[in-house]
Amino acid sequence: MNQTLVQKLTRTKPVDNKNTEQAPGSSNSLHRSIGLFPLTMIGVGATIGTGIFFTMVEAVPKAGPSVILSFLIAAITAGLTALCYAELSFRIPASGSSYSFAYATVGEFLAFIMAACLLLEYGLAASATAIGWSDYLNNFLNNAFGWHIPELLRSPMIVSTAHGIEIHGGHINLPPIILVCLCCLLLVRGAKESATTNAIMVLVKLAILIFFVVIAFSGFDINNFHPFFSPDGGVHYTGMAGVTAAAATVFFSFIGLDTVATAGEEVRNPTRNVPIGILAALGIVTLFYMLVAVAAMGAQPASKFAGQEAGLAVILQNVTGQTWPALVLAAGAVISVFSVTLVTIYGQTRILYAIAKDGLISKSFQKVSPRTGSPVQNTLIVCIVVGLVAGFVDATFLWDMVSMGTLTAFIVVSLAVPVMRRKEGVSAVKGFRVPGGPYLVPGLSIAACLYLMFGLSMTTYTVFVIWMSAAILTYFLYGMRHSRLN
Repeated sequence: MNQTLVQKLTRTKPVDNKNTEQAPGSSNSLHRSIGLFPLTMIGVGATIGTGIFFTMVEAVPKAGPSVILSFLIAAITAGLTALCYAELSFRIPASGSSYSFAYATVGEFLAFIMAACLLLEYGLAASATAIGWSDYLNNFLNNAFGWHIPELLRSPMIVSTAHGIEIHGGHINLPPIILVCLCCLLLVRGAKESATTNAIMVLVKLAILIFFVVIAFSGFDINNFHPFFSPDGGVHYTGMAGVTAAAATVFFSFIGLDTVATAGEEVRNPTRNVPIGILAALGIVTLFYMLVAVAAMGAQPASKFAGQEAGLAVILQNVTGQTWPALVLAAGAVISVFSVTLVTIYGQTRILYAIAKDGLISKSFQKVSPRTGSPVQNTLIVCIVVGLVAGFVDATFLWDMVSMGTLTAFIVVSLAVPVMRRKEGVSAVKGFRVPGGPYLVPGLSIAACLYLMFGLSMTTYTVFVIWMSAAILTYFLYGMRHSRLN
């Protein structure tokens, strides 16, 4: 009651590194039921999804065969931030990902702003990936059975066109709504069951990508890599300009690694397993992306990627002259996007749980079922919102906002590393630390994220400012007064 306004805005939540094992069934506590392997699969499942199946079509026209360098640059950018996540997750083994990291380092107000960015990232990413699932499902049904979902039931009501926003009355994208309902059923059963299901789906999708790489390499032609850099003469991009532009595109294929940190309160031995899980997921994702990029470029000339629908499936069909490999890949894409949607919704619910636990939003998001150990009411609310957005809104509206929320979260996480080091001082617990001191890697991570943010549209910035304004209003009207630190 005696805190000044500045003290309230900058108050930080104490970090308890010792209290990492809560008793199962304790009131409103999540159960520590996730081991290292399913945790790593959560990171891989959240990352390998719509990105790798769509990004080549967008990136290759910009960079040509040098898109391989673009994947490498994007991986390095993601890796710099992953190192920061790994150090913070060791010292702050809690749900909430970068929200919890911010709350323990830079203060309550910035933590709430970070929470708003994460809600934007996870909520809209779940909706957008569910929409991508609808497209691949329709492609699979058409190839397998010669039947496709009627247009009225697989197209959104609110559509972005060259002439502006259009409303298509009577249209609904039904498959994404069905997908979100299936994810909801899994999540309310408990984190362990959801993580196990996700691990199975991730192994299937990795098998499908290996299947693609093996067949694509059978049609490998080294001449497809000449010229290596795009020689477009400035009409689109040339040389390293094309590599840089494509890197900004493929970077978003790496979004999802931070999902590992949202599981901090449900992981066994989190101070060990969370950092290892983040770095292991990054290594697996980078390896598969590079293999797919090299195989795809070797099997098809760069000039054929532009505007190509279901690009990887088409490559397999062209290489083999048969339709069954494309059918297998489409089926794998359906499973892949399912797992991405599942873990993205999971991450959203755990962030809301962490915010509610701190008193900054309604306690209804904190209530945990004693039977399943899952925040059921929280999950139902999230799935309703995600399902409605996915069913009625065009994905074009969603991707840039996902990118803005993610990059902002990455910047705050990078800032939190030197702050945490300074707060701990000589009493710092032993464990994982980013190499090169507290400033080099976080500084490079911030610079890389700011560079990518400059490529976002003015519309994205406008919507982001509106969303942030609503978040700030919510904090001052509710969060600041109901905070557990008040």
